[in-house]
Amino acid sequence: MTLKPVSAMNWGKMSREARDAAYNNAAGVANSAVLNAERAKASEAWRLAHPARLDLPYGPKERCKWDLYPAADPKAPCLVFLHGGYWIMNGRENFACIAEGFAPHGWSVAMPGYSLAPGATLAEICAEIRLALDWLVAEGPAHGIEGQIILSGWSAGAHMTALMLDHPAVVAGLAVSGLYELGPLRDTYLQEKLSLSEDEIASLSPLRLPATHKPLLISYGTAELPVFVQESRALHEQRAAAHAPGSLAPVAAADHFTILYELRNPGSQLIQQTLLLSSASSQTR
Repeated sequence: MTLKPVSAMNWGKMSREARDAAYNNAAGVANSAVLNAERAKASEAWRLAHPARLDLPYGPKERCKWDLYPAADPKAPCLVFLHGGYWIMNGRENFACIAEGFAPHGWSVAMPGYSLAPGATLAEICAEIRLALDWLVAEGPAHGIEGQIILSGWSAGAHMTALMLDHPAVVAGLAVSGLYELGPLRDTYLQEKLSLSEDEIASLSPLRLPATHKPLLISYGTAELPVFVQESRALHEQRAAAHAPGSLAPVAAADHFTILYELRNPGSQLIQQTLLLSSASSQTR
């Protein structure tokens, strides 16, 4: 299959149905509901086994809470994971099993929640993530987390990872299966809840912004919807042109949902590449 960027898909002449399908991962992966249910069940088990530091508020809104899974060593690197769901669904509770991949390597894992559209604008959601990172810097040591912060996220979380790479506390990032250009979303079903403004599209699309010169590992599944593949490649190309550090890490045959198994498997190649981000960040500072 030839992968075409949205701009080469005759976007203006496509039907609304075709535009929606270009971004509909649930419909694009036949067993997505089964995969989501399995991940939720595994996450519930992880939370039950690690209940000590859950639901810690960092802001005034209901979903502005942290789940922290500190390592034995407080100074160990900490993977901060931002969940996905197009900024309109899901929660940190359904992604706790991501810690399965990093805890065996002695890393801390921390997962912030955030408000969802339409109850919050995308600009407000992004501001919450910055507030969450500020909280982790200030309060993390009291909860056994004071090491380097490697920011990560999947889908919508990957988009926010690319945006928040410039936060002073973040030393490197891992963006998995993200979207980095928001403009086309206005012409899909997602706009009904996101209500993206022109200013948000311009200021919150990583492909329209200068590259942050910190290591960013960009990953995607080769069986993803074409737009996710294209935008991941485009972001890497943009950063490479700006001499910003980081690699492109395609996962063969993975789709938008099965790629999460790579983050749950301590022995996966993607985990191994992520572990190197801690030392890579030291070399670029």
